Amino acid sequence: MNDEFNSLRIERRGPVAVVQMFNLTEGIHAGRTLDFHWEIGLALGRLRDAQDVRVVVLTGVADGEFMVSPRTDSYKESGALGGHNDPKGSWKIFNGIIRAHQTLIEMEKPVIARVNGDAAGFGQSLMFGCDFIVAREDARIADIHMAMGDVKPYGPPFALVPGDGGASLIPLYMSPPLAKEYLMLGKEYSAAELAEWRLINYAVPADKLDSVVDGLVEKLLTKPALALAWTKRAVNRRIAAQHNLTLDAAAAYEMVNFLQWERQGYTQTLEFE
Repeated sequence: MNDEFNSLRIERRGPVAVVQMFNLTEGIHAGRTLDFHWEIGLALGRLRDAQDVRVVVLTGVADGEFMVSPRTDSYKESGALGGHNDPKGSWKIFNGIIRAHQTLIEMEKPVIARVNGDAAGFGQSLMFGCDFIVAREDARIADIHMAMGDVKPYGPPFALVPGDGGASLIPLYMSPPLAKEYLMLGKEYSAAELAEWRLINYAVPADKLDSVVDGLVEKLLTKPALALAWTKRAVNRRIAAQHNLTLDAAAAYEMVNFLQWERQGYTQTLEFE
């Protein structure tokens, strides 16, 4: 399966599949910025269909970054938008985003976010879309779409609708005033703060991350697979309904944002004053 993907790799550990995500800034340099959003949806779909997979763990390749948006200065590089402002490219990106979230919700097996570092932009949306969240206590969590480069060093220096899952998921986690502050102002939190407020399962020192994740996996594997699958499906009906209300609309609004850049004459390289 790994041969199919440029932006992630999958490691099998018996009935457990570990999906490791590469850094998006590196993808810009490698000319593969379109790949991740499409490939994560495709990979999750394949793992959903794999009858010998009982638990999925989602994590970053490198310690310090679970999944983050490209660094702010990367948006001045050639190819930085990676097709976001092209109709064909934006279709691939946002269709991948929607398929990823739909699969996280519908997959008949638990998905654990092993947050081994910062989660910004689509990274935090994927994190909140998982069934269990275990994070390094010092990990920075932010939806950077409206942050306009304020969450250094991540995110674009321009504002966007949070269309990759945040606008749909965050109102389920936070009260309306906190959700609006988080999304509209791009407010940054530490994983320790989110755990203290009981918005994620655990925030632990970096050297304890694997033991806590492994403990969850071990407990999940003791549960009957069919009963666990139906329990997840029943619990996730509310999240699926929320996505049906919001996810497509938010993705469409963000697509319009990027197409506006095209109409203003910005194509592959953006220049900012």
